[in-house]
Amino acid sequence: IPALATEAQFAQRLREKLEGEQLLDGRYRLQKVQGGRVALPVLEEKLSQLWLPREMPCDLVQIQHPVPSRAARRQTPAQKLRNELCRLLGENWSEELERDVPHAWQRHGDLVLLSEDSFRAALWENLGPSLWETVASALGAQRLARQGRVSPDGMRSPSVTLLLGQDGWVEHMDNGIRYMFDVTKCMFSAGNITEKLRVASLPCSGEVLVDLYAGIGYFTLPYLVHAEAAFVHACEWNDHAVEALRRNLALNGVQDRCRVYHGDSRQVRSATQPQTPSSHMASTSSSLSFQLELQDIADRVNLGLIPSSEEGWPVACRVLKKSTGGVLHIHHNVESHPVPAPPQTPVLLAEHGSPEAADSDGEAQDPMEDSGKETLGARIRPEWQRWAEATAAQIQKLLVELHGQLWCTRILHIEPVKSYAPHVHHLVLDLECRPPPS
Repeated sequence: IPALATEAQFAQRLREKLEGEQLLDGRYRLQKVQGGRVALPVLEEKLSQLWLPREMPCDLVQIQHPVPSRAARRQTPAQKLRNELCRLLGENWSEELERDVPHAWQRHGDLVLLSEDSFRAALWENLGPSLWETVASALGAQRLARQGRVSPDGMRSPSVTLLLGQDGWVEHMDNGIRYMFDVTKCMFSAGNITEKLRVASLPCSGEVLVDLYAGIGYFTLPYLVHAEAAFVHACEWNDHAVEALRRNLALNGVQDRCRVYHGDSRQVRSATQPQTPSSHMASTSSSLSFQLELQDIADRVNLGLIPSSEEGWPVACRVLKKSTGGVLHIHHNVESHPVPAPPQTPVLLAEHGSPEAADSDGEAQDPMEDSGKETLGARIRPEWQRWAEATAAQIQKLLVELHGQLWCTRILHIEPVKSYAPHVHHLVLDLECRPPPS
């Protein structure tokens, strides 16, 4: 950085003069340089205004290893960003531009993802690359991107613009699982962490799972890495998510226990032979125009699509094992109307099926699926319970139509994942589905 070097006896007077002229760079400390002189950092963008006072002999030098001042070290990243931009713009700085500067952002390693509404004023565009280089430097990043609106294409594709850097690939560590993805092509929801932790704790040892909306592996990986599922059939229709999913399976060393189906999982083709897990199934079906061949194979089905996974319910019923059934994990956005707070409804184990089937159901409930029900019940809203009961009834109807006999469906758990929008909550219903006893 540029600095004025002077004899120690003149340092204080020179500092006062530079501060009065607003030329001193307060981000860095004064430093001793060769010859016992003191170097005072000056603002590079104001070098044209700098003049060397005769009464204080000094020279323009470069400090090779500047040390941040105490004030700079106390700054929050948002303050530092604001101050750097103020210096960059000089006299053009205004309250309107200050409102355009973000106060929060997402960090993925050396890439910072800015909010959609940041740096939208026309003046920012005139700064060119220097703007993004300044922002990156202030935030300690090498790459920058800016969020846009999620595309309504059914794949929840992000609209993200890369502002600085060559690509948008980042790595994220979550509960000991490594996720790689391109932020300009794929979504990563940090708000789903509670559900990923819950999935990781489910007792899935020896089970086969079908993940109908696998994405980059949000839930596929916790099932494989932590819940110890024997095998996962992962379905995904987004090209970019499939690429990331393949990488992530290999990155976490579980590629041999997963097969990826690239295409629309709602298209199901009846198969004469049910498939079973084997080593050759760790391959990937590459065609988008395919029909899912799975049926009668799953102990669990994950339906992690919001706002609704309802189009996948018939497929989920088809892939459940005919002889034993299994558990569906159904994601959905449920609206909760603001009303005066009545006593909240506890979770009811609503069971749909014949009395004979209900009375003879002697299977023990999975302990982890039942855990927390009492504490959660106190905050389950009536709308959530009604949605869960209606879903259980609809799934039972699909199973009856598919198999020609009455199946029993039972609500095991309702998990609120996050608030999706005002009065809208992302929920997960754990629904047990069992055939009648033989």
